[in-house]
Order: sequence, then structure tokens, then C-alpha cells
Amino acid sequence: MIFLYRPNRSGSIMALYDFTLYDVIARNARLCGGKCAWIDSHDGREFNFSQIRQMTDSLAAALGARGISKGDRIGVVAQNCAAYFLVYGAAAALGAIVLPVNWRLSEEEVQYCLNDCSPKCVFADGDYRHLVKNMASKLSSVEHLLALDQGDSEFTPFDALLAEGRGKILPSVSNSDDGLVIIHTAAVAGNPRGALLSHRNVLLAGMHLLNCMGVDHRDVHLNLLPMFHVAGLFMAVHVFMAGGLNVNMKKFDAPRAVELIESHQASVMFDFTPILNSLLEAGRKNSSGSLDSLQKVIGIDTPQTIEQYQKLTGGTFFCMYGQTETSALATMAPYDLCPGSAGRPIPMAVVEVVDDQDEPVDTGQVGEIVMRGPMVFKGYWNLPEDNKTTFRNNWHHTGDLGRFDENGFLWYEGRKPEKELIKPGGENVYPAEVEKAILEHPAVRQTVVFGVPDPKWKEGIKAVCVLEDGSPLTPEELIEFVGSRIARYKKPQYVEFVTNLPATAAGQIDRAKVKELYGGPQS
Repeated sequence: MIFLYRPNRSGSIMALYDFTLYDVIARNARLCGGKCAWIDSHDGREFNFSQIRQMTDSLAAALGARGISKGDRIGVVAQNCAAYFLVYGAAAALGAIVLPVNWRLSEEEVQYCLNDCSPKCVFADGDYRHLVKNMASKLSSVEHLLALDQGDSEFTPFDALLAEGRGKILPSVSNSDDGLVIIHTAAVAGNPRGALLSHRNVLLAGMHLLNCMGVDHRDVHLNLLPMFHVAGLFMAVHVFMAGGLNVNMKKFDAPRAVELIESHQASVMFDFTPILNSLLEAGRKNSSGSLDSLQKVIGIDTPQTIEQYQKLTGGTFFCMYGQTETSALATMAPYDLCPGSAGRPIPMAVVEVVDDQDEPVDTGQVGEIVMRGPMVFKGYWNLPEDNKTTFRNNWHHTGDLGRFDENGFLWYEGRKPEKELIKPGGENVYPAEVEKAILEHPAVRQTVVFGVPDPKWKEGIKAVCVLEDGSPLTPEELIEFVGSRIARYKKPQYVEFVTNLPATAAGQIDRAKVKELYGGPQS
């Protein structure tokens, strides 16, 4: 007998065309069973695909018993671990939405992200339980504090949750178009925006990575990017989809990463400047640590580093362009096909370069990069006006500039003026949020913040400031002041004090002139 539907454990009928992250977990438990799926390198714990399924079911049942249901948000403030991945699986089973928070943010920023999406529960690990405790009274939506480890008197231990749910009936699962994760992007107008991504977004991104990079069950992924980042999450998911192995690092450390690459024969990795260069340097210092197995690297880096990596290992570097809102990918290709470009449009996306009227420009001309198709995110959480602007004329407007060459390769050409985004080491930083923090210092009268070339981070943050008369403030003091108020990766690497800032005819600060005078490579 052939059934055109499948019941889940609670007896409800799954939609014919639905497929979710939970389906991937269930499928791999059947097909890969006892094969190792995940290793936490910090404690050596290993989990096979069957165990991942069993623990996912138990966690989903325990959360369901606590009232977590379809559409509810589940906050996470923690470093990478197997339990973190299980939260994604349990949310997929329940139809809930994971809200992973960047632990590099300041306490005020973490609190904003949590309150922005009103989670019903929050998971934290030992490094961040104190942070969540400090703000617990200000998180009005949170009903349960849960641990990703042994917990304490206020945070239910993770193993206790698994024990509670073991053997219980799994609630109904979500559908393909349901939201799976909200990832906050940088603050355009003072506050971060939560980008909602669906199961379809996540799984299609995984399929693109699988197919374009040639990843299969033999591959080993060194999971070194945090799973609050779209690249960290999608890399872990796509190797899991392939039946490969994720070797997880709580935090990136180059010498330790070289050891893990050698010992586990890691073959796949995502790179933001300066990760790959630091691995190459650490490898040179460790005579017993070989990077030869690392044959597939995707990301963004300098031509010099990419070419050094390929020459040393014989591996392939895949260049790309994308953002959280495009499910991480819009274009990609092996670097050698067109060095310096961002690759070509991925199979399931329409990518164009358009003028201010959203009309495609000619080959070679610069315009805004826009995209449509199933990789585009569902929208910003509770920001309907931003969504109208972003999705106008049935395109997702990236705010980035680019041009296509005659062979269809995209060349990145910077950002539109209204999107003065700075990307140090792959993180998104908007000048407005840094300027706001700088102006909180009583000695600073005016400031302009912008991106400059940086040898380590590819793009660094520079602040040009006018001080109050007679102020003895030093650049080092201002940098530390900013780092104490917002995430430390947002603090300027370069500070220059000037007597005045150029102004426009209307009397406003002429930001373009400031960049012209004080931008470029820094000494």
C-alpha cells in the first residue's frame, strides 16, 4: 500500500510537500544510524545520528511539556556545543523558532535582542548564565531558564530535560515555510533587526553548499563559527544533511584548530578574514600539524591568503557573496574561475544589479545587488515598514553595490550610502551605533565613523572626532570607552582627533569629504 501522507507520532497528518530540519534528523537516524555525527572537542563527547534523533525527541517533548509550541521563540545565549544543535532540532519538531543571541554583544544589546522577539524560554551555558540572570527581571516574556550544561538552582540542567522527555510522544512538527531561526543583523538605525529564516531557507542553503562544494558523507566540518551566525549554523546543518561529521569548537583558537584538522582530517570550513591566515601561520609553527585534509573552504578573504592556502594544500577556495537575508548565499564559485570576483548566481536565485528605478543595468555597470527566489528570508521581525522598503518591487534589496562581467561573475563594489556597513572579520557593524557610543563620552563633540582597509580584519573601523576644547582624551581611552558600552568587536581600531569636520552647504557634516580626507590605508 502507498500512502500519500505520513502521520507523526501524535497522529496528526503531515502535509504532502513539507520537509523540515526535523525530517533531516529523522532521515539521517535511519540512514546513518551509528555513524558519528558530532564531536564536542572541548570535552571529547561524541554523538551518532541515532543519538541525535533520540535526544532531539526527548528535548522536544520536555519543552512541549513546558508549554513551548508552534511559533514560540526559544532564546539561546551560549557557545557552540551539541546541545545547542539539539535546540534547533527540538524547535523544528515543535514548530518553534530559535533566537540565538550573539554573546559578543554587550549586556544591553543582548537584552534588547531577547526582548525584541519575546522568547518563552532561554537556554544559557556556564559562561553566560550570569549574564542572563542579571537581566532576568527585565525579560518579561521568559517563563523558563534552561541550561545547555549541568545548570544550577535557577537553570534546569540539560540532562534533566532529556530525562523528562524520554519516551514521551513527540508533538506535531512544523512545515517548510515556518520560521526556524531569527538572527539579528547589525543596527541600521540604532537597534538590531531580527531576520526571520524558514526551514526552506535553511535547507535550500544546505543543498546549495552540498552541491556546489561537492560535500558528502565522508566530509568532516571544523565547526568554528558560532551558531548565532548564519554561516556557522548553515555550515553545521549542510554537513549534517550529507551524513558527514561536525567537529565542534566552542571558541576559535588557531593552534588548537590546526590540531583538530590534523587529528580528525577535517575537510570543510568557512572562512572570514583573518581565520584562514591565522591557521596558515599556526600550521607553519606546528611541524606535526598538517592542513592537507582541508580541501574545501568557502568564505571571504584576501587573494594573498587564498592563494597561499590553495598552494599549500591543493584545496579549493570557494568565493561567495551573500548576507543573512539571502540565507547566507547569493553567488559563489571556485576562486580560480575568476580571481577577485564573488562568483556567479547560485542555481535557485535570481540575482540582478539594478539602478535606482530597479531596472537592470548594463554589463559592467555598477548598481545595487537585488535578489528574489526561495533563498530570500521571510522578513524582519515586527518591522513591517522595513520589510516594505527591503522587498519593494518584488526584489530583496541588499543595499550593496556590484557589477556583472561578461561571463556572469559578480564583482562587489561596496555599499550604498544609506547602508554604511563595516564588516570587520565577517561581523556587521553600522557606523551609527558606534557613533552613538562615542558621543556618550563627554569629551567628544562630533564624530564620523567609517570603514578603512585593515591588514588583519580586511576592513577596520575608524573614528574621526572633534573633542571639547582642552580635553586630554587619548585614542586608547576612547577605544576602551566604546568597548565598554557596545560589543568589543564594534570598537574602532583607529581614532583620529581633528579640530573640525568639513560641512555641506546645509551645515551638516560632509561624511563623504571626511572619508576622502581621512580614509584609505592607515599607518
